Amino acid sequence: MKMKAAVMMGVGKPLEIKEVELDPPKSGEVLVKILATAVCHSDLNTLEDPTTPIPQILGHEGAGEVVAVGPNVTTCKPGDRVVLSWLPYCGTCAYCRAGKTHLCETAFGPMFGGTLMDGTSRLHLGDQQAYHMSLLSTFAEYTVVPQMSCVVVPPEMPMDKACMIGCGVSTGFGAAVRAAKVQAGSSVAVFGLGGVGTNAIQGARCAGASTIIACDIKDENLAKAKDYGATHTINTMDAEAAIEEIKALTEGLGVEYAIDCTGNVNVGNMAWRCGRKGATIAVVGAYPEGRELKLPAGGFHRFGKVLKGSFYGDVNPFQDFPIIAQMYLDGKYDLDTLVIDKIDLEDINIAFDAFHDPNANNMGRYIIEFE
Repeated sequence: MKMKAAVMMGVGKPLEIKEVELDPPKSGEVLVKILATAVCHSDLNTLEDPTTPIPQILGHEGAGEVVAVGPNVTTCKPGDRVVLSWLPYCGTCAYCRAGKTHLCETAFGPMFGGTLMDGTSRLHLGDQQAYHMSLLSTFAEYTVVPQMSCVVVPPEMPMDKACMIGCGVSTGFGAAVRAAKVQAGSSVAVFGLGGVGTNAIQGARCAGASTIIACDIKDENLAKAKDYGATHTINTMDAEAAIEEIKALTEGLGVEYAIDCTGNVNVGNMAWRCGRKGATIAVVGAYPEGRELKLPAGGFHRFGKVLKGSFYGDVNPFQDFPIIAQMYLDGKYDLDTLVIDKIDLEDINIAFDAFHDPNANNMGRYIIEFE
């Protein structure tokens, strides 16, 4: 079938709207009509990565309606509304058997190769093969994805809100609820108030934390943080002063949980130092290759802290996507104000330009709707 898509034609270049040919789904695959997709900073990372195979249809935060299924599909059926997960898991490897589906390695080879799970593409640009992003490619009217990427949500769930659950929302929520395992009545500091950090605050609130300290260098983000559940806000431009302020808010001890969403190793050090004895420090931001996270070694064994890396917020999409969707429908989770603006596919480069604007709103997502 022919469809309209936003295509990466060169590293760092604006996306181009083109007609793309999409093959039908094979065994274990699903054809989805994209109803809404969000633009995430990871899309920018892919656009600027010289190892990205091109031409490639970007996009990995999507939601839509199942149109058709290939043989042996059991996760969904035509007519279902689904949120797409960019990390399908196999269910049989050692990690999956241990319940750590977010650590499954099965999808990474195809993901970096720009294909689906069988190592081939369903996308064509004229007589040239085109590539998939994260096995999804949601910047298009339709997509073919693995069945393990299709998570059914209630039919009344608005697709412009549902699409955000597929990455940033669930990663932030999971960082607090699944990775850090925030407990009711506890104290939490969240560093970095972008799309992930904002949802880490919401996750901590849902977990019942009594003290939630939002930490960022942008005053406008801090001003909004209390809308999502922060009880206190701290500008961390002066790291030493910020650590002392965090301790002052927590009986001089430091927080019980710290969540670093920044991808900045200096902030990781700050998160560690603001934790009290026995604290859990969860790092969900991606630190750059080649950098080192340096922590004070003195008394390390005596303080009993836990430093934990968290990929995809440790979520299981089939468990956690429906939970978040239902909380939204019940009025217990804010997705509405995470929509920065709604734009047409033809205007997608507006969202990418905003990533380069330090004054732009980065606490939510630009949303592309196809209906």
